[in-house]
Amino acid sequence: MQGIKNFLKTQDDIQSILSGFQSGMKEQFVSGLSGSARSALVSVMEEAEERPILLVTHQLMQAQQLYEDLVSLMDPEDVHLYPVNELIASEIAIASPELLSDRLEALNHWAERNRGVLIAPVAALKRLLPPTSYWEEYQLHYKLGDVIDLEAHLASLVDMGYSRVDMATKPGEFSLRGGILDIYSLTQPNPVRIELFDDEVDSMRFFDSESQRSLEKVDAIKIGPASELLLKDADYRRGADSLETALSDTLAATKDDNIREQLVETVEHDLERLKNGERFEGMYKYISLYYEQTTSLLDYVPDNGLLIFDEMSRIQETANRLDEEEGEWYTSLLNSGKIVRELSISYDWHEVWKNIRHPRLYMSVFLRHIPNTQPENIVNMSCRAMQQFHGQMNLLQSEMQRWTKGNYSVLIVAPNEERAEKVKSVLEDYDMEAVISEGEYELPLSTPTVITGQLQSGFELPMHKVAILTEGELFKKRSGSRQKKKKQKMTNAERIKSYQELKVGDYVVHSSHGIGKYLGIETLELNGVHKDYMLIKYSGDDKLYVPIEQIDLIQKFVGSEGKEPKLYKLGGSDWKKVKSRVQSSVEDIADELIKLYAERESTTGHAFSQDTEMQRDFEAAFPYQETEDQLRCIQEIKEDMEKSRPMDRLLCGDVGYGKTEVAIRAAFKAIVEGKQVAILVPTTILAQQHFETIQERFQDFGVNIGLLSRFRTKKQQKDIKDGLEKGLIDIVVGTHRLLSKDVKVKNLGLLIVDEEQRFGVKHKEKIKQLKTNVDVLTLTATPIPRTLHMSMLGVRDLSVIETPPENRFPIQTYVLEYNPVFIREAIERELARGGQVFFLFNRVENIERMAEEISALVEDARVTFAHGQMNETELENVMFSFLEGEADVLVSTTIIETGVDIPNVNTLIVYDADRMGLSQLYQLRGRVGRSNRVAYAYFTYQRDKVLTEVAEKRLQAIKEFTELGSGFKIAMRDLSIRGTGNLLGSQQHGFIDSVGFDMYSQMLKDAIDARKEGKDIEDIQPFEPELNLTIDAYIPDVYIDDEKQKIDMYKRIQAIEEKEDIRDIQEELVDRFGDYPEEVENLFKVAKIKLLAKQERIESITEKKKQIELIMQENETDRIQGKGDQLYMKAMSYGTGRMVNLGSEGQKLKMTLLLSKQNYKERYDYISQLIQDVKEVKEAEPTT
Repeated sequence: MQGIKNFLKTQDDIQSILSGFQSGMKEQFVSGLSGSARSALVSVMEEAEERPILLVTHQLMQAQQLYEDLVSLMDPEDVHLYPVNELIASEIAIASPELLSDRLEALNHWAERNRGVLIAPVAALKRLLPPTSYWEEYQLHYKLGDVIDLEAHLASLVDMGYSRVDMATKPGEFSLRGGILDIYSLTQPNPVRIELFDDEVDSMRFFDSESQRSLEKVDAIKIGPASELLLKDADYRRGADSLETALSDTLAATKDDNIREQLVETVEHDLERLKNGERFEGMYKYISLYYEQTTSLLDYVPDNGLLIFDEMSRIQETANRLDEEEGEWYTSLLNSGKIVRELSISYDWHEVWKNIRHPRLYMSVFLRHIPNTQPENIVNMSCRAMQQFHGQMNLLQSEMQRWTKGNYSVLIVAPNEERAEKVKSVLEDYDMEAVISEGEYELPLSTPTVITGQLQSGFELPMHKVAILTEGELFKKRSGSRQKKKKQKMTNAERIKSYQELKVGDYVVHSSHGIGKYLGIETLELNGVHKDYMLIKYSGDDKLYVPIEQIDLIQKFVGSEGKEPKLYKLGGSDWKKVKSRVQSSVEDIADELIKLYAERESTTGHAFSQDTEMQRDFEAAFPYQETEDQLRCIQEIKEDMEKSRPMDRLLCGDVGYGKTEVAIRAAFKAIVEGKQVAILVPTTILAQQHFETIQERFQDFGVNIGLLSRFRTKKQQKDIKDGLEKGLIDIVVGTHRLLSKDVKVKNLGLLIVDEEQRFGVKHKEKIKQLKTNVDVLTLTATPIPRTLHMSMLGVRDLSVIETPPENRFPIQTYVLEYNPVFIREAIERELARGGQVFFLFNRVENIERMAEEISALVEDARVTFAHGQMNETELENVMFSFLEGEADVLVSTTIIETGVDIPNVNTLIVYDADRMGLSQLYQLRGRVGRSNRVAYAYFTYQRDKVLTEVAEKRLQAIKEFTELGSGFKIAMRDLSIRGTGNLLGSQQHGFIDSVGFDMYSQMLKDAIDARKEGKDIEDIQPFEPELNLTIDAYIPDVYIDDEKQKIDMYKRIQAIEEKEDIRDIQEELVDRFGDYPEEVENLFKVAKIKLLAKQERIESITEKKKQIELIMQENETDRIQGKGDQLYMKAMSYGTGRMVNLGSEGQKLKMTLLLSKQNYKERYDYISQLIQDVKEVKEAEPTT
């Protein structure tokens, strides 16, 4: 991209603007530029001026498009987006943190580097911010060797908006353990661990938030704020005093007793928290009360900064509208007793405008007068938006000829080298010459040149004789958005891991005693030995102390959301009966799975050949970057197809994770070999959507595609059926119509079934018949949990896509009270950017009335409604018309939860969100955010409604969906249970809820493993030695005081399989908690003995009165036969002070280790040595 910038920089019109600013001009105006031509101008300005630029747009969408361009045209580290939601109501809602972290990153950048471009919608200029001096003051710098005042730093972190926790796992958290300070900044990809020696910074390293293990070391780091509200003690006091005054003034001016009562109830709780210096959700609404003087984003622009306004007239129009909307919103809150008088959340636009002091450039497509501006230099540039060729190469040829005749420099921008090669070869196929730039290039160019980069749109500059095209104009493809390196992406499996974290009060399952309630860890002293026990409460007053070494017998109880499990009585028979029923069910499933697998293994189908050149071309034409998971799944499917046994694979991935592309590649592989492909989907709408996707994807490859659904006329349906029977149609997409007797496919090679669980019993039976001898790929969006996935290895072929595709803008989630003024603004805002809205209302009887209310509220909106009690045809007609853009707002029950993909819907409003399950809300939220725009999800609850504790927790959890919070985990857990039901049969739901998901998964795995090996379940249970040692081996509270982390460590130590695991955990403990005490050292000694005992089949090791007894398993004892003397001699050869007696207990070898007083301290080393001797003797030849 540098070549374009170098060329533009030398042009007279642009030189005129640059020299204007250098000579001190305050205002300049440039007209004529549109689309990415503006981005090019901004990047030239930034490079030439070498000073910070604030680029202002009228809406966030435009800001986002400019951002996408500029990260390609400049150093991405110097481009920042400052995103705000224009809806003023969102400022007091509970909001998810993504937009906030982008804003913090932008402000931090300017505090650190005095250059770069910050892009913001005009709404951002109106927001109130703390004084700029606070931002500079609250930048914490850490350098190796620095001496710091720890208490002052901890206080600063709290002022900066960080929360103190036991373990820092989310941005905005910090923890302190001994001399180890962990901080998770919102603007760093990973949290940082600062180790102190007394008050000196001894070492610093980034660490992984999930595993908590250290990554690379750093010598210096800067930690910026975690909130835009930076509050000192004096600010809390000032805020509380001002709020108290405003409350009494508002009460005095309010006559209505109900409003007065509501106001006191709303504000007094906030007032109390401000007096206590507490942070709380929604406290931003009081920002005008905290500081002596608030500021705006303009105050943060460095003194040498430059302002660029993109379409100033639209900016002014938007700003004036925002002023009006804020007034209405404020009045509605005042009239309902939700807010006090004299509050202000944003500046009036005229006040902002009159205080601008920096030089500014106005960009506009048209040359027109803008009120309140006085440009000293007006430059009119000639620029044309690039036409859309959409793959019509004859049109492109004639344009290329025109450009060649006019001596134009033609540049074609492709996202990567692979795509650049593709573009070049397509042009050459149509006799258009092109070269690929090998790096540096200079304009003018004699031959059309393909360069790598990313632009939103192409443009033509006739006066400069330059034409720039993107892949989007050539082929109607949008390349994936380019981004800066952001935080590490986590897979769903990694996120889910932590829902097994145990908290006091959680239900747990003990494999022998059933479901109880976990009350915590207690350290007890028995016979002079300290040990940790897990305390579990059972029915009545029953309590059970479980020694921590038996932690593997206990699992967290995980059932469907909202289901309270029954507590069992210790010693009762109920649990045994329940467990036995589940056992019998999982054994039946294991039998069925293994039988089906064996049948398929013995069936012969078509073995496809390896990939052809054509397949590789087809895959290279995919305009996005595949995720690693997608590539792995594609590989697994192809390997299956190339085998002679028929494929039966389940492909599982969240909505929008790219399953369709994986399926399309499998389909193409079948078509290349002359086979036909059938794609079976549960609804007409989905059939239509898949058909359109496939048409677009196959357009350049001469594939015949058919659609069989009721949206096709009788004649069209007959033609498709004939085409299938004669083998003329390569791929058909259809609903259950495909399963009719009159549909015959001549040479079916691959059947793709989407969401099989949504078909009825009869249809499922027909699908089963179709499956014989044909490769089958089944797609599902319901997650299949990792534990289940692993236990299915070797009996059910599963491919899982867990990584979301790269997308710069996550869905912004808000939780707030329902307010008609806000609803109107949210809908109008979405319609203004050409989008559509889902309004979720889950009461069929009132849905029509709600649709009428919205129509009255937003007069310009075309509103329609849909619910599950409509007949299928009616419902599909409504959905189809919405899909085609014939309505703007769809008021619907939860039927939109599954399947429908409408990328143009980027606002979701949920009415009474507190009444819905988290998994439902998670899936609904996945309906928006499917395109390259910021998407919004507003979860509303009723005003003045006292929420139940469960509903309040649920709403808090919803907000955390986009973090790695509990909401995500609960949703995933629920969906996992649903996924298990889909995979194994819905009756399994009840079994899962009776023993808990983890125990169910373990029982299923054991049943499958036993069947595969032809053994009884008892025979495959792992061997566990029993250790009774009199040693203080536990984790003291002074070392790890957080129970969750302590349990996690105990589980890890319990699961040690080899010596390397011990070293690994020791290193991790030192890394995370510092040097460990003797009691923890003893834990590792015991773990080492247990590991050796396990390997050599020592059944028990018991310590009593200066002697230690080791008993070996019976079948291992046979291997010592005739070698007793060897063992005795070996054991006695280590000097005085110890003695070994060899005897027997029944048929088992019994070894007794006797130690003198002075050797007793080393007894555990001697035990390890004795077991090592046993091992060597077993392997040795007997002596004669």
